[in-house]
Order: sequence, then C-alpha cells, then structure tokens
Amino acid sequence: MGPNQKTGLPRGTIVIGGGAIVFLALLGAAVFLFTSLPDANVFNDRVAKIFEENDALVRPSEINLLMVLGQSGTTFAEVLSSYRIIILTLLVLSFCLLALSLYVLHTNNALNRRLLEIERSGLHITSLVLNREQKIVAINNMEFTLTDNAVETLSVLCEARLDDEIISGLALEAAISGKHSVDCDEAAGATRIKRLRDHLGNQLLSQLLIKHIARQGYMLTISPDVIRIT
Repeated sequence: MGPNQKTGLPRGTIVIGGGAIVFLALLGAAVFLFTSLPDANVFNDRVAKIFEENDALVRPSEINLLMVLGQSGTTFAEVLSSYRIIILTLLVLSFCLLALSLYVLHTNNALNRRLLEIERSGLHITSLVLNREQKIVAINNMEFTLTDNAVETLSVLCEARLDDEIISGLALEAAISGKHSVDCDEAAGATRIKRLRDHLGNQLLSQLLIKHIARQGYMLTISPDVIRIT
C-alpha cells in the first residue's frame, strides 16, 4: 500500500479516516435533528393546559373549539412521528451508502495495489502445469513445448519448489543424471538452467511480445500507444 505523496499516509488510512469523519458528521447531524425536533405531544400538552386554566369555558362553541385544537394536536403528533421515521430512514440509507462507498474504495485500492504488483513483476504466474509425457508446460493459459532436457530440469525445479527447497546446480545435475553428487559438476547443472531459460524465454517472448505471422513476417503484440522511442 503506497503512501500518499502529500501527507505520507497510507491510502487505506486516509480512506478509513475520511469514512470515520463522514460517519461522525452523519451521527452528529442525526443527534442534532432528533434533539431539535419538538416532542410529538407538546401540542396536546398545551391544549390540556388551556383546559385546566380556563374552567369558565362552558359554552358549546368554546368546548368545540378546544376539541378542534385537541384533534389538531393529535394530527400534529402523527405528522411529527412520520417525520421522525422519514429522517431515521434517510439516515440509515446514508449510513448504508457510506459503508458501500468505503467498501468500493477499499476494493479499488486493493485492485490498484494488485495491478501495481503485477506491473512490477512483469509476468504474473497463477498456474503452472507440467505434462511430462506430452513434454508440455502450461503457464497461465499459455502452453509451451519442451525438450527432454528442459522437461527434466523443470520437473526437478518444481519438486524442489513444492518442498520449499533451494536446489544447487550440483544437486540438479545429480537428480537428472542419476549419478552421485561427487561425480557431478556444478557447471553442468547451471548449463541445464541456462538452456531451460533460453528455451522458455524465446517462447514467452513469442507469446507475449513478438508474434510471427505466417508468410508475412513479425510484429509486436503490444499496443502502439505504449511505445516510446527516444
């Protein structure tokens, strides 16, 4: 995870920090809204207080007026409750969108990191299948033919890698030739490695860089937009 050029902080830390700030802002706005809204029964309380303070209101018209006020207070309480539900729904939706945005940013950051690793390493090998009988090695989705010597060399290297071992040229030559390591030469194993590199390297270049078109010639397989000649 590469640091940010201006702040020197990792991108993941910046994303998490920004998300935390937005989350706290939304939480503060939610608390402010719910504390600012009046109580749903405040209107009914005021009407009840009018009833208590005005015992002289006995005429039918006055009583009807107070009843209308009481019904208005009930309606106001219902509307205010619905507003609270709407605000709560919008806040939950905002939190969900924030979580989704953070997930997308995190995923995008991980993909960018992965692409940078692939770009640095050049060829990113995800699978290697060696077929000794057919003398073919499949690297990713590309198949390459091998010579007998290349098959034996690559086979020994694969077995050593599966055992998480580093094999010397002397041990490589002994494993392939069947001789005792005392009777083998380090240079012979190094020569086998060089031949395998040359053989696979030529085929890799043919697959990834230089393409041969029958009866026409050769061309690069890369996009002309990436070529710069200085």
